[in-house]
Amino acid sequence: MFDILVYLFETYYTPQACPKAEILAHKLAAIGFEDEEINEALSWLHGLRESAAMHQPLLPQHHAHSIRVFTEHEQQALGHEAISFIRFLENSGALPPALREILIERTLAIHEYPVSLPTIKIVALMVLWNHEVEIDHLVFEELLTDDENRLCH
Repeated sequence: MFDILVYLFETYYTPQACPKAEILAHKLAAIGFEDEEINEALSWLHGLRESAAMHQPLLPQHHAHSIRVFTEHEQQALGHEAISFIRFLENSGALPPALREILIERTLAIHEYPVSLPTIKIVALMVLWNHEVEIDHLVFEELLTDDENRLCH
Protein backbone atom coordinates (compact mmCIF):
# COMPACT_ATOMS: atom_id res chain seq x y z
CA MET A 1 0.00 0.00 0.00
CA PHE A 2 2.76 2.46 0.90
CA ASP A 3 4.44 2.03 -2.47
CA ILE A 4 1.18 3.05 -4.13
CA LEU A 5 0.81 6.10 -1.90
CA VAL A 6 4.36 7.22 -2.69
CA TYR A 7 3.71 6.56 -6.39
CA LEU A 8 0.61 8.80 -6.27
CA PHE A 9 2.56 11.57 -4.56
CA GLU A 10 5.36 11.34 -7.12
CA THR A 11 3.04 11.07 -10.14
CA TYR A 12 0.20 13.50 -9.40
CA TYR A 13 1.06 17.06 -8.43
CA THR A 14 -2.30 17.53 -6.68
CA PRO A 15 -5.01 15.15 -5.52
CA GLN A 16 -7.33 16.67 -8.15
CA ALA A 17 -4.94 15.46 -10.87
CA CYS A 18 -5.40 11.90 -9.63
CA PRO A 19 -7.96 9.92 -11.68
CA LYS A 20 -11.14 8.49 -10.18
CA ALA A 21 -10.73 5.27 -8.17
CA GLU A 22 -11.83 2.88 -10.93
CA ILE A 23 -9.51 4.40 -13.53
CA LEU A 24 -6.69 4.67 -11.01
CA ALA A 25 -7.10 1.00 -10.08
CA HIS A 26 -6.69 0.01 -13.75
CA LYS A 27 -3.63 2.24 -14.15
CA LEU A 28 -2.03 0.84 -10.99
CA ALA A 29 -2.70 -2.75 -12.11
CA ALA A 30 -1.25 -1.98 -15.54
CA ILE A 31 2.04 -0.85 -14.00
CA GLY A 32 2.29 -3.96 -11.87
CA PHE A 33 0.73 -3.33 -8.47
CA GLU A 34 -1.16 -6.28 -6.96
CA ASP A 35 -4.97 -6.14 -6.65
CA GLU A 36 -4.93 -6.55 -2.86
CA GLU A 37 -2.44 -3.71 -2.46
CA ILE A 38 -4.47 -1.50 -4.85
CA ASN A 39 -7.71 -2.18 -2.96
CA GLU A 40 -6.04 -1.45 0.37
CA ALA A 41 -4.57 1.84 -0.90
CA LEU A 42 -7.83 2.97 -2.51
CA SER A 43 -9.75 2.13 0.65
CA TRP A 44 -7.24 4.08 2.73
CA LEU A 45 -7.50 7.07 0.35
CA HIS A 46 -11.29 6.93 0.56
CA GLY A 47 -10.96 7.07 4.34
CA LEU A 48 -8.64 10.06 3.96
CA ARG A 49 -11.26 11.91 1.92
CA GLU A 50 -13.96 11.06 4.48
CA SER A 51 -11.78 12.18 7.38
CA ALA A 52 -10.88 15.40 5.57
CA ALA A 53 -14.56 16.14 4.93
CA MET A 54 -15.39 15.50 8.58
CA HIS A 55 -12.64 17.90 9.75
CA GLN A 56 -13.26 20.54 7.04
CA PRO A 57 -14.97 23.03 9.41
CA LEU A 58 -11.90 22.94 11.65
CA LEU A 59 -9.35 23.61 8.90
CA PRO A 60 -9.21 27.39 9.20
CA GLN A 61 -6.86 28.22 12.02
CA HIS A 62 -9.45 27.57 14.75
CA HIS A 63 -7.74 26.36 17.89
CA ALA A 64 -4.37 27.09 16.31
CA HIS A 65 -2.64 26.79 19.66
CA SER A 66 -4.33 23.66 20.92
CA ILE A 67 -2.48 21.02 22.89
CA ARG A 68 -3.07 17.38 22.00
CA VAL A 69 -3.14 14.85 24.81
CA PHE A 70 -2.80 11.34 23.43
CA THR A 71 -4.94 8.61 24.97
CA GLU A 72 -3.24 5.50 26.33
CA HIS A 73 -4.42 3.54 23.29
CA GLU A 74 -3.01 6.19 20.92
CA GLN A 75 0.30 6.23 22.80
CA GLN A 76 0.63 2.47 22.52
CA ALA A 77 -0.55 2.28 18.91
CA LEU A 78 1.42 5.23 17.58
CA GLY A 79 4.53 4.73 19.68
CA HIS A 80 7.09 7.28 20.79
CA GLU A 81 8.68 7.84 17.35
CA ALA A 82 5.40 8.64 15.60
CA ILE A 83 4.17 10.93 18.38
CA SER A 84 7.50 12.75 18.39
CA PHE A 85 7.28 13.20 14.63
CA ILE A 86 3.73 14.53 14.89
CA ARG A 87 4.93 17.05 17.48
CA PHE A 88 7.86 17.98 15.21
CA LEU A 89 5.42 18.74 12.37
CA GLU A 90 3.21 20.77 14.69
CA ASN A 91 6.12 22.76 16.12
CA SER A 92 7.45 23.47 12.62
CA GLY A 93 4.09 24.97 11.65
CA ALA A 94 3.46 22.36 8.94
CA LEU A 95 0.61 20.60 10.75
CA PRO A 96 -2.37 22.59 12.05
CA PRO A 97 -4.61 20.92 14.66
CA ALA A 98 -7.30 19.73 12.22
CA LEU A 99 -4.70 18.06 9.99
CA ARG A 100 -3.04 16.57 13.06
CA GLU A 101 -6.32 14.82 13.87
CA ILE A 102 -6.63 13.55 10.31
CA LEU A 103 -3.02 12.33 10.47
CA ILE A 104 -3.66 10.47 13.72
CA GLU A 105 -6.91 8.93 12.44
CA ARG A 106 -5.37 7.78 9.15
CA THR A 107 -2.28 6.41 10.88
CA LEU A 108 -4.37 4.38 13.31
CA ALA A 109 -6.40 3.06 10.33
CA ILE A 110 -3.29 1.23 9.11
CA HIS A 111 -3.27 -1.11 12.14
CA GLU A 112 0.52 -1.51 12.31
CA TYR A 113 1.47 -0.93 15.91
CA PRO A 114 3.67 0.70 16.99
CA VAL A 115 3.89 2.90 13.93
CA SER A 116 7.33 3.13 12.35
CA LEU A 117 8.91 6.44 11.45
CA PRO A 118 8.78 5.69 7.69
CA THR A 119 5.06 4.90 7.99
CA ILE A 120 4.17 8.12 9.84
CA LYS A 121 6.18 10.09 7.29
CA ILE A 122 4.26 8.58 4.37
CA VAL A 123 0.91 9.15 6.09
CA ALA A 124 1.89 12.75 6.92
CA LEU A 125 3.03 13.32 3.35
CA MET A 126 -0.29 12.04 2.01
CA VAL A 127 -2.37 14.11 4.46
CA LEU A 128 -0.44 17.26 3.58
CA TRP A 129 -0.59 16.42 -0.16
CA ASN A 130 -4.34 15.80 0.06
CA HIS A 131 -4.83 19.27 1.56
CA GLU A 132 -2.27 20.90 -0.73
CA VAL A 133 -0.42 22.33 2.25
CA GLU A 134 2.62 24.40 1.36
CA ILE A 135 5.50 22.87 3.29
CA ASP A 136 8.77 24.48 4.31
CA HIS A 137 11.67 23.04 2.32
CA LEU A 138 13.45 21.58 5.37
CA VAL A 139 10.28 19.92 6.67
CA PHE A 140 9.62 18.57 3.17
CA GLU A 141 13.14 17.10 3.06
CA GLU A 142 12.53 15.46 6.45
CA LEU A 143 9.34 13.88 5.11
CA LEU A 144 11.19 12.46 2.12
CA THR A 145 14.23 11.06 3.93
CA ASP A 146 14.21 7.56 5.24
CA ASP A 147 17.04 5.24 6.21
CA GLU A 148 15.12 2.25 4.84
CA ASN A 149 14.70 3.87 1.39
CA ARG A 150 10.90 3.45 1.42
CA LEU A 151 10.34 7.07 0.45
CA CYS A 152 11.24 8.93 -2.69
CA HIS A 153 14.51 10.84 -2.98
